[in-house]
Amino acid sequence: MIGVVAATAGGRGAAAALAAAWPGEVREFTDLKAGEALRAAWETCDAIVSFLAVGATVRVLAPLLAHKTSDPAVVCVDEGMRFAVAVLGGHHGANLLARRLTGVLGTEPVVTTASDRTNVAPLDSYGADIGFTVHNPELLAHVGAAVLSGEPVALEGADDWPLPALPPNVRTDTGEAATGIFVTDGAEIVCMCHESWFGNRLVYRPPSLVVGVGSARGVSAEEVGDLIDLVLGGAAVAPESVRALATVDLKADEEGILRAAEERGWEVVTFPAEVLAGVEVPNPSEVVRAEVGTPSVAEAAALHAARSFGRSAELIAEKHRSANATAAVARLRPRGRLSIVGLGPGARDLLTPRAEEALRRASVVVGLDQYVDQVRDLLRPGTRILSSGLGQEEERARTAVEEAAAGRAVALIGSGDAGVYAMASPALEFATGEIGAIDVDGVPGITAAVAASGLLGAPLGHDHAYISLSDLHTPWEVIERRVRAAAEGDFTVCFYNPRSRARDWQLGAALRILAEHRPAGTPVGFVRNASRPDETATVTTLAEVDPGEVDMYTVVLVGSSRSRTVAGRFVTPRGYRWSFEKSAPSEPDEPAGASR
Repeated sequence: MIGVVAATAGGRGAAAALAAAWPGEVREFTDLKAGEALRAAWETCDAIVSFLAVGATVRVLAPLLAHKTSDPAVVCVDEGMRFAVAVLGGHHGANLLARRLTGVLGTEPVVTTASDRTNVAPLDSYGADIGFTVHNPELLAHVGAAVLSGEPVALEGADDWPLPALPPNVRTDTGEAATGIFVTDGAEIVCMCHESWFGNRLVYRPPSLVVGVGSARGVSAEEVGDLIDLVLGGAAVAPESVRALATVDLKADEEGILRAAEERGWEVVTFPAEVLAGVEVPNPSEVVRAEVGTPSVAEAAALHAARSFGRSAELIAEKHRSANATAAVARLRPRGRLSIVGLGPGARDLLTPRAEEALRRASVVVGLDQYVDQVRDLLRPGTRILSSGLGQEEERARTAVEEAAAGRAVALIGSGDAGVYAMASPALEFATGEIGAIDVDGVPGITAAVAASGLLGAPLGHDHAYISLSDLHTPWEVIERRVRAAAEGDFTVCFYNPRSRARDWQLGAALRILAEHRPAGTPVGFVRNASRPDETATVTTLAEVDPGEVDMYTVVLVGSSRSRTVAGRFVTPRGYRWSFEKSAPSEPDEPAGASR
C-alpha cells in the first residue's frame, strides 16, 4: 500500500490523481496535519509519497527509522510537481516509485543511490527477486563501496544463478592462488582464491535446498525439527538456503511436520505417492512402499521438489532416521532465465520501462549488432554481449537459448515487439528442447505498425491484417494467397518487409491485387524509420502510390474500402455509428481490461 501525504490544495489534487491512476494501491492521508499523516502512513503503508519538502519529511520520520529493509520507501514531490526525490529505501522501492510517478504526474525522478547512478547492480537487493538473502548485511555498505571503487570483491553463494551482470572487479566463482574458505548454501568449503578477494567478501544464501521429510503418524514437531537441524548441520549447509520442506501428500496434515516447517518459515510441498515411487533414490525401502505406496519419502520428495524448482538436482544428504521420522536434503541447480525483449521502433521514450528492467536484469544480451548499439548505455557493467549481423537470426535464437539453458540470465533483443516478425518465434522453437531448464519471459514492445499508425492517423481503427512481403522463407505463392484473402475480406493491410534491393517487385504486385478490390482513392500510408530522427510519413492513395519510395525501413499501410483521408490523416472508421440516444443495455465497446 502506498500512503500519500499532502498539506496543500496542489498536493491533495496530485494525491487524488495517484489514487485514480493506481486503484487499490493508494491510501490518502490528506485530512490530518502533516506530521500526524506521515507517522500514520509510516505505520500502515509499504511506501510513502510525501508532497512536502524533503527536510520537513525527514525531520518527522527520522525518529521512526529502524532498518532500510523493513522501513517504508519514501519519495518526496515538490509543490511544482517537477521532481520526485527518492529519500528513503532507494533499492527497496523508492527508486522505482520515483520513476512510476513520472507516468502520472510528469515529474522527473531524482535518484541518488550510487549503484543506480553508475548502473551497477545494487548488492542489497542482488538476487532478491529469486529469494536471495544476505548472510552478513553489516558489510553491505563497505562491500558496495568497494565495488564502486574498483576494488576486488567476492560474492559467495551467487555463482551459477541467473543474476544480473556485475563489473569485472567482482567475482562470484573461485579464483586461483591462495587457499581460503568459500561458502555456498552456507557450506564452508576449502577453495583456491586469491587473498585480495577476502577483504571485501559478501555471502548470499540462495534458495537452493529442499528438505525431504517422512514420518510416522503423530510425530512431534520437536523430533522433526531436531532431525532436520541434525541433517543440515551434518551437510554443513545453512537453514536460510532451504526453499521448502517436501513430503508425501499422505502427510499433508501431519501436525508435527507442518509445525516444524512453520517455525523455520518454510513452505511445505507435497506429492502423490505414485509420483515419488518413480524417483530413483539410493536408499529405497520395501517396508515404506508397503505402508505409503512409495519406497522412499524423504529422499524422493527432496529430489522431486528440487527438480521441480530447478533444472536438475542432487542429493547432498541421504536419508537420516530418528525414532519416528526421516529427513534428507537435495540441492537444486536453478533454471536459467530467457527474456525476449522488444525494444520498440527506435525512440528511447518508446522503450518500455519493463524492457529497460529486463536489460538491466540480464548478464548476457544477444541481438543484432545495430540493436545492441541502440541500448548499450542501459546495460550494466560486466554484461556479456553476443551480437551478430543481418541474416543470422537463427544463430542468435539458438545462442540465447543455449546461454539460458546453462543457467544464465539472458536478454534476447529485437526491434518493435519481439513476437511480431522477430526473434520470439525462433527462440521458442529452439527452447522446446529445454523445457524445465529455462524460464521464458516475453517483454512486449511497441511495434513498427503501431508507431506508424500513430503518425499517419488511425489506419488500424478496424479489422486489419499484417503480411510480410519477404519471400526468403515463405513462397510468393503463399504470400499472394494471403494478400488476396485480405483483399477479399476488406481488411486494412499492413505490409512488413515491403521492398529491398533484391526484392523490388513484390510490393507493386501486392498493391495491384488490393486495387482489384478497393477504390482508387483508398488511402495508403507509408512511414520510414518511425520514431527515429529521420522519420518520414506519407499519406497518398492506391492510385498514386509509388513503390519506388519504399525500402526495408518502411512500413506500408493500405486502407479498407471504408478507409478515408480526413484533414490529411489516414482514418479507418470503427464500423458503427455513435448514438447518444438511450437504448437497451448492450455489451460495452471498451470492456474493462481490453487491449487493442
